[in-house]
Amino acid sequence: MSKKRRTMTIGALAKAAGIGVETIRYYQRRGLVAEPEKPYGSIRHYDDQALGRLHFIRTAQWLGFSLDEIAELLILQDGTHCNEARVLGEQKLTSVRQKIRSLQGIEKALDGLVHACSAQRMNVECPLIASLQHGVVQYS
Repeated sequence: MSKKRRTMTIGALAKAAGIGVETIRYYQRRGLVAEPEKPYGSIRHYDDQALGRLHFIRTAQWLGFSLDEIAELLILQDGTHCNEARVLGEQKLTSVRQKIRSLQGIEKALDGLVHACSAQRMNVECPLIASLQHGVVQYS
């Protein structure tokens, strides 16, 4: 008993992956997803492996990896390059932690400016607007 491979048109693949057809075409131009052969007089068909690759790409994007970084991860995808993948993961983790620190600084600055706006009564100049105009926001 042989298992028949499921095939999909690009529209069905896009729907199954939850992305647009043009996104798939863009990934193909970037070399992230292979474009199957087009039989003469017919249309291209994609299999579950293509769907798996799209899920890989979308999950990596959710984790903050750029398409260039995802291309590197796809090269390492065979599972024998764990150390190289770990290094890429560590680099991304460092970047995410830096962004979190930056966002915490932004939160602190905005909290102070919003509080200053709330504390102002009968003042002609809004502290938030004035801080932005004069570049006096405290960066952390």
